[in-house]
Amino acid sequence: MNFRQRIMRNMALILGGGSVKDFPLPYCIPLYHTVSDEHLPHLKHLYDYRNTQQFEKDLDFMARHFNFISYREFAERLSQDKKGAKPAALLTFDDGFSEFKDIIIPILERKGIYAINFINPAFTGQTDLMFRCKASVILDMVINKGFSLKKINEMTGLRLANSGQLKQYLLHISYGKRSVLDRLATGLGIDFREFIRNHRPYMDLDDLKLAETRGFGIGAHSWDHPYYASLGPEQQFETTEKSLQYLKENHIGEEAFAFPFTDFGVKKQFFERLYSRNPELISFGTAGIKTDSFPRNLQRIPMERTDAASIIKGEIAYYQFKERLGKNKIERG
Repeated sequence: MNFRQRIMRNMALILGGGSVKDFPLPYCIPLYHTVSDEHLPHLKHLYDYRNTQQFEKDLDFMARHFNFISYREFAERLSQDKKGAKPAALLTFDDGFSEFKDIIIPILERKGIYAINFINPAFTGQTDLMFRCKASVILDMVINKGFSLKKINEMTGLRLANSGQLKQYLLHISYGKRSVLDRLATGLGIDFREFIRNHRPYMDLDDLKLAETRGFGIGAHSWDHPYYASLGPEQQFETTEKSLQYLKENHIGEEAFAFPFTDFGVKKQFFERLYSRNPELISFGTAGIKTDSFPRNLQRIPMERTDAASIIKGEIAYYQFKERLGKNKIERG
């Protein structure tokens, strides 16, 4: 739990949690990655994805307090500055995982809810696996399949004593050094291509097109999911435009982009250039309930720590706390 999360939890305890009727913005944008009742080696060690029962409970809670709308209705409301009787809720997913078509869409259709999924073209069609997912697979193989921690120490020169230390090491491998994960996998006898063939973790292009015909949005999420703060300005713009161009070339998707990981540290020059090139674009970060000096860059609420009621009430309490300090708006340098 990081400092922000500790503050949120403490404020929620002190204030009894923020009341949902006091939600401070006209919109709520929850963020998930996937939903599954199964053990997913490529995701299990990254976050606590919701199972189907938990997800439905989350949806039922949010539906009582917010008005779920489709991406296109959301974009229209934003452009016209419309407000409803209840705050609008735009349900979002990241990374284009296959559970979206197999599990999530059927649940949402039954409840009359739409969502948008932000995808990385580098992985669409099972062509590769995102580097953090590779770290999770390696860790899972050591924990559950008896792969050798000793071998990893020999290859890295480290003295990792247990799976906890291994997890810390693997999940701190940066995007720029992601080739280390491929070398570790080769040394351990892990074949990522075979893993992808067997598990088919991502949606294919045909899956994305089918989701769109059923009313679900598709957006861009960079080409291959880097940390933007670790990229130079040209690299940031290139991976963004490349992902947006993929959607245009394949005649799918919305004028929508979600930053992978976070938009923390992204400078105003990037946003000025991005919106100049894409004047209808709406972009999304992951900072919870906050506004931004660029009003078309909206912040989402990560929903995979615990149940929706606790997260949203904690976010409201944290917002109320930050409001006293004048810290509820992101200013871009």
